[in-house]
Amino acid sequence: MAKLSRSTATLIGFIAILLWSLLALFTASSGDVPPFQLSAFTFAIGASIGVSRWLINPSLISTLKQPIKVWALGVIGLFGYHFAYFTALRNAPAVDASLIAYLWPLFIVLFSALLPGEKLKIHHIIGTLLGLSGAVLIVTKGSFMNFQSEYIFGYSVAFACALIWSGYSVLSRRFSHISTDVVTGFCLVTALLSLIAHLILEQTVWPENVLQWLAIVGLGLGPVGLAFYTWDYGVKHGDIQVLGAASYIAPLLSTLILILAGYAQLTMIVLVACLLITFGAMVAAKELLLNKN
Repeated sequence: MAKLSRSTATLIGFIAILLWSLLALFTASSGDVPPFQLSAFTFAIGASIGVSRWLINPSLISTLKQPIKVWALGVIGLFGYHFAYFTALRNAPAVDASLIAYLWPLFIVLFSALLPGEKLKIHHIIGTLLGLSGAVLIVTKGSFMNFQSEYIFGYSVAFACALIWSGYSVLSRRFSHISTDVVTGFCLVTALLSLIAHLILEQTVWPENVLQWLAIVGLGLGPVGLAFYTWDYGVKHGDIQVLGAASYIAPLLSTLILILAGYAQLTMIVLVACLLITFGAMVAAKELLLNKN
């Protein structure tokens, strides 16, 4: 496969952001399945995307033969992020934990400056901060945050969550020579570890109807499946700073989708957040929009 242009690779990474915007809707439609059980289901389904490619081209299985540091990065990135996120939600208010965890796009933009050949520019920072402001409005619904000391453990784990995903995304750039097919292995291991965590920490709850099963399949094929493959390709070969800043579009689109589905209401706060996040993404992606690679 010929190497795609930087702009095209960035757009492929952007597919992940669009898919992640469906995460809340599918999760809300999946019933009361516990987080780690849901993670085990969906990562197994996500892995099937790569396994299907193995059936067509068995030689792709060789992509699993990678150094331990590659496996460590992938498994810590996928399973570590979700383990930290679920743990944070168990030990802190959901709004607080979600907001802290969603610092990862900002960290991606900042950490990317340490990568060879990358240069952090002022419009990247401005765009990301605008997006962060919009995300704060979306998550808090315009209310003041009230961080409490008794939740310090949950806050710390949520912060670790942001560091894990941003670290995984930025460090993946150093392994740009490794095929995205290796993500299949990461998904398989994450599914197994999620199953173990479920058996230890949770009580099994099965979906109650076909709609809930379809939501789980949708999660596995999209937000917890194809999204990780496209994100891997995007951060390895695209404009990682633009992708980081544009990631704040996900909570906005997620909220708009929930509104259309009847799970939430359109408010002035959502409209203001829409303007902030959209304008921030445009500012950060200025060079991409002007087609300057």
